[in-house]
Amino acid sequence: MTAFDFELVIGDKNWSSWSLRPWLAMRQAGLPFYERSIRLRQPDTKAQILPHSPAGTVPALKWNGLVIAESLAILETIADLFPMKKLWPEDAGARAVARAAAAEMHAGFTALRREMPMDILNRYPGQGHTEEALDDARRIVAIWREARLRFGRLSDGDEGFLFGRFSAADAMYAPVVTRFVTYEIDPAALGDEDGMARAYMDAVLRLPAMQEWAAEAHTEMKERGLL
Repeated sequence: MTAFDFELVIGDKNWSSWSLRPWLAMRQAGLPFYERSIRLRQPDTKAQILPHSPAGTVPALKWNGLVIAESLAILETIADLFPMKKLWPEDAGARAVARAAAAEMHAGFTALRREMPMDILNRYPGQGHTEEALDDARRIVAIWREARLRFGRLSDGDEGFLFGRFSAADAMYAPVVTRFVTYEIDPAALGDEDGMARAYMDAVLRLPAMQEWAAEAHTEMKERGLL
């Protein structure tokens, strides 16, 4: 497939956590795509999105005359089209747990998302640390640790990700990793006494695609006079 077989419509890289998820997965899988960026937090943002996504939201994947909205649906589409990329674990049990973790991220953790929105380039230590948001963060740390303990460390070719090698579950949690950095959430205070969750965060942040996303976020914000 060529770059023009896929068009991924995304929002600002500094803020759009949902956009990061499929973008990261497609980059990690080495899939070419045309990227269309739409500015968020503008009076005409929804009007700019609607010609590309009837849902009026980003991200949206345009492929084969279809528009696939929602990050998790895009990840599932890519996994179906390119099974050789192994965006879900091969082991049936690990795959089931990975899908459950991804679905929990998609549907839950509303307090964390509300109180600590993604803002990659800034640092707000302690901001948004409400009881409800920290409960969400505690649950996330537990998910990371359970995945690493049960599946990640025992997999062949463990690369430090939730299920050993990078998967769609890691794409779903990557924006949360940036939130932990931005708002200085300490995993050790949330049950990560041995540093396993912190090591997982480091593995995500070391990804060249994550560093590319952050660099491009910096460029976008600077061009818009927001830095």
